[in-house]
Amino acid sequence: MRMIDLIEKKKRGMALTKAEIDYFIDGYTAGQIPDYQAAALLMAICFTGMRHEETAWMTDAMVRSGDQVDLSSIPGVKVDKHSTGGIGDKTTLILAPLVAACGVPVAKMSGRGLGYTGGTVDKLESIPGFRTDLDRDAFLDTVKRIGVCVVGQSGHLALADKKLYALRDVTGTVDSIPLIAASIMSKKIAAGADGIVLDVKCGSGAFMKTPEDAARLAREMVAIGQACGRKMAAVITNMDLPLGYSIGNGLEVAEAIDLLKGAGPADLREVCLVLAAQMLSLAGKGTLQACRDMAAAALDSGAALEKFVQMCRAQGGDPAVVEHPQTLYAGAVSDTLQAPADGWICRMDAQACGKASMLLGAGRETKESAIDPAAGIVLACKTGDRVQKGQVLARLYTNQPDQMADAKQVLLDAYTLSDQKPQLPPLVYDTILGE
Repeated sequence: MRMIDLIEKKKRGMALTKAEIDYFIDGYTAGQIPDYQAAALLMAICFTGMRHEETAWMTDAMVRSGDQVDLSSIPGVKVDKHSTGGIGDKTTLILAPLVAACGVPVAKMSGRGLGYTGGTVDKLESIPGFRTDLDRDAFLDTVKRIGVCVVGQSGHLALADKKLYALRDVTGTVDSIPLIAASIMSKKIAAGADGIVLDVKCGSGAFMKTPEDAARLAREMVAIGQACGRKMAAVITNMDLPLGYSIGNGLEVAEAIDLLKGAGPADLREVCLVLAAQMLSLAGKGTLQACRDMAAAALDSGAALEKFVQMCRAQGGDPAVVEHPQTLYAGAVSDTLQAPADGWICRMDAQACGKASMLLGAGRETKESAIDPAAGIVLACKTGDRVQKGQVLARLYTNQPDQMADAKQVLLDAYTLSDQKPQLPPLVYDTILGE
């Protein structure tokens, strides 16, 4: 078998066999196939696509290229959740303890952020003492004892994906739905869950800009998961404006705690309940409505909050943040952004909001960049709100005061005002279930 033959075959739009895909993934992971040939095949895939079975075979080969987590020692159905990413997306901080409080074990591996805001691991590590670097035995033992544990993703999961993503990033081959789907699903399947719920974001603050493109990606990932023997569901959610009101690491933890206490933003609560219902349903806890009611009861009763406290203690975090979440950002310099005129906020550019938060120190421009856990933005107004000139639109936090002026200008540019009250887009566009 020769790589040149695979490249020629895919260039002409022909389907690769399972053996050919295994040859490519195994050879590239082992360093036997050079970058230039791998890049040529990836570009051919970008132009001619892949059939569902090809994508499933590629995902399976990528799963087998590294470690796989065995969760069989944990009783019950284990359900994972993955978000394709967005601005203010703090749902895992709420969903992990919430679903665990409903009796479904959550053994979750999450990532760090590279971009406008931190990832789930960065957010959790803004809690003093919180450890996300537990070894495999401690990870499994914590889930067995309290029902939930969230740790950083092992660098040995789906090794082929790690190499391929680095290559795609520098060869213009990132925006291919089969390659995106295989990348995401290889890591999720290797993490060992029995069922996977996908939160596929669309809009200005997401990779997929339209509901149609998000649905295409969701269908591809659901099909892959099913082909690999997983229970699957995907929810298409809006990311044209930030989720909730807080953007930043410690700030998002504080907002998640507010929601776990029964307060918090309505949009964040709704998305969490929709996703929790799907997770509980995949675990066999009843109908979607019964599962949603169960999740709402766990939020309202304080059971989810108590599970969050247990998770903090088990992973070395200071549970005092639950009573005093403002300590997560109290030391930062703050300033406000005021509305420049009267009007309705008819649009917010979520990506620009994220860029402003990164300027403040909440995100990473490179892998080596340090995140400031106290930096970020708390919005006071969002799309659909009526504002008057001089009214506070947002409060910004940073430990780099010299960045404040630039961040305020970027954030101001994210708002569009109008004389007409806007029609708000739906929060949830669609749900795609496995067959």
